Amino acid sequence: MTPIVTPAQMAAIDAAAPEPVETLIARAAAAVERAAVDMLGGTYGRVVNVIAGPGNNGNDGRVAADLLRRRGVRVRVFDVAGCPAGLPAADLVIDAAFGTGFHGDWEAPDVGDAVVLAVDIPSGVDALTGCAGAGVLPADATVTFQALKPGLLFGVGSRLAGAVGVADIGLDTSGAQQHLVDAADVANWWPARAVDAHKWRNAVRVVAGSPGMTGAARLCAEAAARAGAGLVKLSVPGAEAATRAEIVQHLIGAGGWSEEVLADIARFGALVIGPGLGRVEATIDAARSTIADATVPVVVDGDGLFAAAWDADGAAPLFENRGVATVLTPHDGEFALLTGAPPDADRIAATRSLAAHLGCTIVLKGPATVVAEPGGAVLVVDHGDQRLATAGTGDVLAGMIAAALAAGAPALQAAAAAAWLHADAARFGPDEGILAGDLIEALPMALAGIR
Repeated sequence: MTPIVTPAQMAAIDAAAPEPVETLIARAAAAVERAAVDMLGGTYGRVVNVIAGPGNNGNDGRVAADLLRRRGVRVRVFDVAGCPAGLPAADLVIDAAFGTGFHGDWEAPDVGDAVVLAVDIPSGVDALTGCAGAGVLPADATVTFQALKPGLLFGVGSRLAGAVGVADIGLDTSGAQQHLVDAADVANWWPARAVDAHKWRNAVRVVAGSPGMTGAARLCAEAAARAGAGLVKLSVPGAEAATRAEIVQHLIGAGGWSEEVLADIARFGALVIGPGLGRVEATIDAARSTIADATVPVVVDGDGLFAAAWDADGAAPLFENRGVATVLTPHDGEFALLTGAPPDADRIAATRSLAAHLGCTIVLKGPATVVAEPGGAVLVVDHGDQRLATAGTGDVLAGMIAAALAAGAPALQAAAAAAWLHADAARFGPDEGILAGDLIEALPMALAGIR
């Protein structure tokens, strides 16, 4: 996992460093020099413009400029205070104008067709939220120091940063409570089937869909099966779904079904409730009773989140006596149902706050998905792309999380690993035209990739 720290946390880490600031600047500048040479493809005959600001970020750029000169690169340094509106032609521009502590707007100069390397973060991007004004210089690559900053992962900052590399300059980030998930983490967390496994050892119960909305139920159930559940039992209140023969269907009525669903719930490793379930009063009542009384880990998705929020006292009382893991999977609109307002620009803080308030693991879906547990730990998954922005992909994710929970994975790791694999499955398809069902078919390949 790669640590993620806020600007305030990074300032405290810098202040606690035993080395003098000059040593840290030298290390950072050496990392910038290495990145610049890589982007230039060599040094002979190359020209570099450096935009240097007044703080340590600017000093990183100035020292990097000296190092590049020693390697034969022609370097020009432009101080921010007197930077012209347009820079002379160069092969590379190093943006060392402002760092993670900058607040405000900055109009970058015209750099022509030069490639751009940002130092720590593109100047003018809010390092906490990723928000940025129109004048920020888009980077082809960013070299950041010791830990990722949220602004490199969220908002427009994630696009302005280009390819991000993290350089180790000897600072202690061991206290970070938020981390970026990578393939090695997923390989460690995703449960493997035991050699003596049988179908009931990690079975998943799904209550989803409604008359006319059975597709969500099918996607969720089939995703759970593909993700490793030995048996999946599906109930669509008041209807039957057209799904694979391997999915066991149990017919239940349109309302008053909670007791029937819970009758054999102990046989299952996890329950998913909510995708396509509908929002009629009888459904809401049954869903709330089922969530409150289920004795196994529960994934609450889609209309299950609506049911959870449908109370004058909010969602928190529904979860306070659960005693076992509960994972909620809201997008921004469903987050607003649970809290009364959409998440603010600091998505990590918003997700962490909701997890603490509800006592549940929260999966805030988005271009970078944030997973937070009640104790404060946060995992971020930025492996996905626009291919996941299509109907039904959330239903697939809910089924995958349930499969990992049923196999015994802790809620935080189960949700984060499922989100990563969910995104990875999309990468086995074309850039355009992927449907949610295609992710299910690609899951075995994604799983094989981490083994």
